Amino acid sequence: MSEKPWYHKGLRFQCSQCGDCCTGAPGYVWVNKAEIEALAALIDVDVETFTERYTRQVGVRRSLVEMPNFDCVFLDGEARRCTVYEARPRQCRTWPFWTSNIRNEDEWQRTCQDCPGSGIGPLIPLEEIERQARVIRI
Repeated sequence: MSEKPWYHKGLRFQCSQCGDCCTGAPGYVWVNKAEIEALAALIDVDVETFTERYTRQVGVRRSLVEMPNFDCVFLDGEARRCTVYEARPRQCRTWPFWTSNIRNEDEWQRTCQDCPGSGIGPLIPLEEIERQARVIRI
């Protein structure tokens, strides 16, 4: 029998649409081929143009580029909204249920301090948290 994770009763989350997860320190928003294709289609450019203009090579992977202030290239800074929300990458779709955020209660509390939607809203069940955490390891 395996031990239940500390969050076995679920965690609360409701996106507040604040845009904070799209800003901050420099970092990476990993994108795969399918995500690049979906994003390119959404903004109506070909995949090659999208790849050159909106991504950067990091080792063997690709990441979305950032604005000079480190905001995501697709964040409307004035409205604080994602301009590609319908096709946002899996990394964005699974926030805040990344393995790094749910590793332990202290990490979750840190996430709740940084993200106004974490720790409030509907209770997300264990199965959904673990499903999202398996999508991408961050």
